[in-house]
This record gives sequence, C-alpha cells and structure tokens, in this order.
Amino acid sequence: MTGDHHLVRNFVVSELPRNHDNALRPEDISRRLNLPLPRVTAMLEDLQKHLFFLVLNSAGEVSWAFPVTSEKTPHRLSFGTGEGIFAA
Repeated sequence: MTGDHHLVRNFVVSELPRNHDNALRPEDISRRLNLPLPRVTAMLEDLQKHLFFLVLNSAGEVSWAFPVTSEKTPHRLSFGTGEGIFAA
C-alpha cells in the first residue's frame, strides 16, 4: 500500500463514526484529503479488491471500514468523543 492508500483508509475509519451512520462518498473523501477524485476512486477499489478491510456499497461509497460500518449490525460502538457507529 502506498502512503495515499494509508491516508484514505485511515481517513474513512476515523470519519465514518462522524458521518452519522452514512456511507462516505468518494467525492467527499477527495475534497477533504485534497486528492484527485479519479485517484481516490482507484484507491478505494484497490483497497476493496485486496481485502484491506474496506467495502464499497452498490453506489461506490465506503460503507464498511473495519472496525466500523454505516450498515446496521447487532453491535454498536460509542466513543469518548460522543460519536457512535455500528461495529463491523
């Protein structure tokens, strides 16, 4: 994995709990990390393809980034910062 791959993966893991149980759009990731959208899209697909604990939903949004998910599961996480999300 490149440094940008790590940057994107770390971002989605930390941002999913702040996103109120919504998946993260590649456009938003691109804007927030100041990376070109085609590069972010390619990295997301690459991370999913190589099973780096990241899953895209049918719309191409990040819905799952271990250990968190925007999809409903029986398990819920809460953080000291007040954020909460479902556990993957």
